[in-house]
Amino acid sequence: MKAQIKAEIRDANMAYLNMAQSFIQKDLQSAVKILGMSQDAAEIIKTLSESQKTSIADSDILLCRFGVSDDVVWKLLTSHPAPKPEAEHAKRLLADILLAGRLAVAA
Repeated sequence: MKAQIKAEIRDANMAYLNMAQSFIQKDLQSAVKILGMSQDAAEIIKTLSESQKTSIADSDILLCRFGVSDDVVWKLLTSHPAPKPEAEHAKRLLADILLAGRLAVAA
């Protein structure tokens, strides 16, 4: 694996671990649902030390994944050219509804 890609994976992993840990510490139940992990996993992440996070982040495995894998949602989120504000709001609302449905099914 190229050194630059490995460094980018490490940076992404560290950012994800820091965000997840902060979120879990503030609101465990919401974090578990939104991050798509078990409460046991969340409890482990909640107590990770900086050295443990650094060690975990340094793996070749990307810890997070895109929560959106639906082409329709991506097309709504990235529509071009820039639509009128009302149309943008409607498209964003539709994307949010589709994503909420995915989260509800996953839970």
